[in-house]
Amino acid sequence: MNTAELLARARLLNRDLAPGEPLAETVIRPLTTAVTEAEPEVTQDGTPSDRLWELAKDATRLRARPGAHPGLIEATAALQHLACLFAEDADSLTKRIAELVGIQGDLESRIDVAADGPYLITNISKITNWLGEPIQTFPQMALCRCGQSATKPLCDGSHARIAFSGAKDPARVPDRLDSYEGVQVTVLDNRGVCAHSGFCTDRLPTVFRAGEEPFAAPSGGRADEIVRAVRACPSGALGATNDGHKVPDPQREPAIEVSKDGPYRITGGIPLGGDASREHYSLCRCGHSRNKPLCSGMHYYVGFADPPLSQDPTLFEWAGGLPALKRMTHIFYEKYVPQDDLLGPLFARMSPDHPERVAAWLAETFGGPKLYTEQYGGYDHMVAEHAGKALTEQWRARWAQLISLAADDAGLPTDPEFRAAFAGYVEWGSRIALENSQPGATPPPHMPVPQWWWVCEAKPGSRVSALAPPAQREQVRLPAPDEPVGFADHIKPLFREVDRKSMSFAFDLWSHDDVAQHADAILHRLRQGGMPCDGAWPAEQVDLFARWIAEGTPP
Repeated sequence: MNTAELLARARLLNRDLAPGEPLAETVIRPLTTAVTEAEPEVTQDGTPSDRLWELAKDATRLRARPGAHPGLIEATAALQHLACLFAEDADSLTKRIAELVGIQGDLESRIDVAADGPYLITNISKITNWLGEPIQTFPQMALCRCGQSATKPLCDGSHARIAFSGAKDPARVPDRLDSYEGVQVTVLDNRGVCAHSGFCTDRLPTVFRAGEEPFAAPSGGRADEIVRAVRACPSGALGATNDGHKVPDPQREPAIEVSKDGPYRITGGIPLGGDASREHYSLCRCGHSRNKPLCSGMHYYVGFADPPLSQDPTLFEWAGGLPALKRMTHIFYEKYVPQDDLLGPLFARMSPDHPERVAAWLAETFGGPKLYTEQYGGYDHMVAEHAGKALTEQWRARWAQLISLAADDAGLPTDPEFRAAFAGYVEWGSRIALENSQPGATPPPHMPVPQWWWVCEAKPGSRVSALAPPAQREQVRLPAPDEPVGFADHIKPLFREVDRKSMSFAFDLWSHDDVAQHADAILHRLRQGGMPCDGAWPAEQVDLFARWIAEGTPP
């Protein structure tokens, strides 16, 4: 088996797979760059699905050889992905991935950058989205670098179609390590690799001062806060020394986070093109960085955006997912607990991963993945953690007070809707823990992890903030006097999305059946001026709604 034969088989298979030519851009195109000899004539038997799986395995065997061409690696990534999509069920998928791991598992875990092409990800098993939810991985992957793929984060070959260039911009901010000496800590900063995520300036603005010179004022913060900010810098631009010794990087497992509307955030010392000197760094995902492949923050300026949250986000999604919750619990247990006379002794012997455990519990409770159940034992384990500890109300109240401060420090949303739900769970959950911890308590066994939701269905966007600038209402076309009034054409457009959200606890203002059922009550509120909540409708719109009722509420 050689690359030329692989290409010939891919061309034959491409004609038999439906619909279209699914291998043309992701497999055949990159393979042509790797072939130097004539393609042989080939024949193939079997179903297209079976042939695809055999092709993926043979490509992986070639890729596993030393010195594999980047075009072959890119094509192998696409073949592994497609072959796994054709797996019949979850068990078959698991077996296929295990077989591919067996073929190329001896290769170094690393990221390579294809010239004017994707990131080639080898043997990285943990990739998550910005919420911390896992993304399906394969031993060989190709991640989009041009920003145009329709299958993000996976590459679909768009870089070739748009003639993407991976060159650095000569006008980029130059690499230069600046040093800012403080009383306890000296901050090191390289603007040349900064991705401008704003973690430092948002969370510790007394030290990291946006738009001011000098940028860093290390004497403006505590040493532990500065170290925490340095370690949280996703680009690796920040560093610190203490008494002349470099503050060590955090020890993390190799992982890739696909951040929201921004770069890939790499942690755990994954080598980049063979360079293993960075524990963490950020790679451009929008295709416009001035410092490719590293992110330079251009995604903000080009309007690079992922699909928005669902219309009905969970508390987990709105909070910022697992990364935000872990940030909060680490601040709580690293900053607030040790300095507190009540909680410090209580948690003195907690396990090192206790912040992760609490974050996983909150993630699952707030509607995220079932991390606590799958990794730590679920409800029964949480009950056992508190059993017999005889917690006091003073401990509980202090815990609730300080976790709220940690939420502020971690940058969790501060809108009233989220904080009402968050505070409600903190009160409810901590009081349940207090109850379960008492001598003789018999909490019900084998219950599921509780699910928490928005308080009284009050969700973000369900009201107009008093601090929001006055909104300009869109012009609504009114029907002529002799024109029949219809819900779809004339009534539904009267209700804005914010109106719909504010009434979602009762009915759907964009549903004909719901509005028709409650039409008289809605008209009464409209005439009173109590609906919508940010200002009465013009009289002609109220009259139109009344006319629709009089005509029998037609659709």
